[in-house]
Amino acid sequence: MVLAKVVGTVVATRKEPSLDGLKLLLVRPLDEEGRALGAHLVAADAVGAGPDEIVLIASGSSARQTVATDKRPVDAVVMAIVDSWAIDGQTKYRK
Repeated sequence: MVLAKVVGTVVATRKEPSLDGLKLLLVRPLDEEGRALGAHLVAADAVGAGPDEIVLIASGSSARQTVATDKRPVDAVVMAIVDSWAIDGQTKYRK
């Protein structure tokens, strides 16, 4: 799992039929301090995340293990909306 921030949406009117009904989000991975890290990813949304929310994403074969993405050709999925995180007792983020 990776922390990420929802930075946008992706609209594809022509796509593999098994992707119909999935909301696609553009996310940017974050480091443990909440700083942007690496390239943007497109992730299927399994939890109803919205703009600027901090989320957990799973990728690879794990991305196809949610109810929303089961047997669908996705490589990344938003699987949780983060309320907070802390490191060594110090809160780094709170929604």
